[in-house]
Amino acid sequence: MLSGRALIFLMLAVWLVSPSAEAQQTAPGLYSLHVDGLACPFCAYGIEKQLTRIEGVEHIAIDIETGRVLLTMARNVELNESTARKAIEAAGFSLRDFEQVQRAP
Repeated sequence: MLSGRALIFLMLAVWLVSPSAEAQQTAPGLYSLHVDGLACPFCAYGIEKQLTRIEGVEHIAIDIETGRVLLTMARNVELNESTARKAIEAAGFSLRDFEQVQRAP
């Protein structure tokens, strides 16, 4: 059983390391896109070029083997599927899947 001091310390530690609701709302968004036809570095470059035109994109990671693109958006900036689809199609590819990835707290 925890003593009173240990319990207070534990509660304080949890409170200090837990992200606040405000911090969770402003955390950068992470999105996973599955792109059909992604086969080479030149393909990846074309996709990256189109995605960087979207306002708020901070980082792009492309896995050519799986056809996955991970996008990190700036704080308070959300990406919708329609915008992502237009950018992928402008690069000459098809967007198969779009999802926002939840980060572990």
